Amino acid sequence: MRELGLGKLGTVLCLGAHSDDIEIGAGATILRLIRDNPDAHIVWVVCAASGIRGEEARASAERFLEGAGSSEVVLKDFRDGHFPHQWAEVKAFLETLKVHDPDLILTQYKQDLHQDHRILSELTWNTFRDHTILEYEIPKWDGGMGAPNVFVPASKADTDAKIALLMECFASQAGKHWFDDLTFRGLMRLRGLECNAPDALAEAFYARKLRLGY
Repeated sequence: MRELGLGKLGTVLCLGAHSDDIEIGAGATILRLIRDNPDAHIVWVVCAASGIRGEEARASAERFLEGAGSSEVVLKDFRDGHFPHQWAEVKAFLETLKVHDPDLILTQYKQDLHQDHRILSELTWNTFRDHTILEYEIPKWDGGMGAPNVFVPASKADTDAKIALLMECFASQAGKHWFDDLTFRGLMRLRGLECNAPDALAEAFYARKLRLGY
């Protein structure tokens, strides 16, 4: 499988419903994007990040974004688990992000079985009508994993760094049976197999529509 690059990005918008979503779904990819685009501006947005979860979200974002040319972390306090009932409020907030005019948007998977994830994905597409959007995936008890069509190979070093930061920054999640190295590395190994990644590891995304330049 031949690789298309993600270089020359000016602004990247990372959207997550919950405090660890961006890191789980796209952490290794973000580390790679920052290296490949050292002058890029990264806008990191978490919609439900209050209390200890908000503190964890900010600490984690700062660690992942250490090498970015510039960055902005935005934490909101929409009610976890109730995004369908806050549709108008979340939509209004996303409208305020259009000022960034991002070259790439990372958001949740449109068919994710968590209602907050689905709503955020829906509203991303509803708001950003002419942008490149990649939807990341979150493993969970509910299942619902799909067949992604975009793969970003991850180095072993980036995979190790991603998982170490997840374990270090999100102590509140340590008691959850799925929140561990085996879950995150196992999914990345599967996606690495599917794209024949050089280090056998990858993160996967869903692209509804892409325009390729030549």
